[in-house]
Amino acid sequence: MSGHSKWATTKHKKAVIDAKRGKLFAKLIKNIEVAARTGGADIDGNPTLFDAVQKAKKQSVPNKNIDSALKRGAGLEAGGADYETIMYEGYGPNGVAVLIECLTDNRNRAASDVRVAMTRNGGNMADPGSVSYLFNRKGVIVLPKAELSEDDVLDAVLEAGAEEVNDLGESFEIISEATDLVAVRTALQEAGIDYDSADSNFVPTMQVELDEEGARKIFKLIDALEDSDDVQNVFANFDVSDEVMEKVDA
Repeated sequence: MSGHSKWATTKHKKAVIDAKRGKLFAKLIKNIEVAARTGGADIDGNPTLFDAVQKAKKQSVPNKNIDSALKRGAGLEAGGADYETIMYEGYGPNGVAVLIECLTDNRNRAASDVRVAMTRNGGNMADPGSVSYLFNRKGVIVLPKAELSEDDVLDAVLEAGAEEVNDLGESFEIISEATDLVAVRTALQEAGIDYDSADSNFVPTMQVELDEEGARKIFKLIDALEDSDDVQNVFANFDVSDEVMEKVDA
């Protein structure tokens, strides 16, 4: 039976990953559609669209899905939805500030999903502005380390407006002003450095240090929020040490 149990467990884990992957694909496709509608379907002339397409390709979204999203966004193919961006604010366990960015064609459904996920996982909704002041909009680029040193990355992006380069273990994170994101990304390309993602994200100005229990709670809340098809991104101001992360992973 042990072999069968192992197979069943692996199958279940794979199903969870595949389900998450399906949701991720849907969110990446939605990003492309909205970027094409907002700034036009010319990838070279629309930096937001360029980054959305690059990110989708990095996650192995099929080209035909990407092309369809571009056409829907440009109005060349039927079926495009009228998405709007809505930000919700709240507090998670241990007073962690949470910003929830939704991209939805149904405001009521999005609000309901977010509220249910928050209340069931130790969070509380907050008034607009009561949490967002703890974050700044920044350009965030993540790239695989490969053979690169921190100095290699700094040399490539410093003059383009990068503010800091952080070592994340197996990758580097470059932070810039949101307005410098395209310049920094272009500098990487010109230096022949590959990157995984380039996004305009909300970065916290202060962080709440969490222990193992606190980390498990906030991860559970974020998972529940991201499970909603309407939730595009979740930003939170927690910090977890490597030691705590190892315990959580174990």
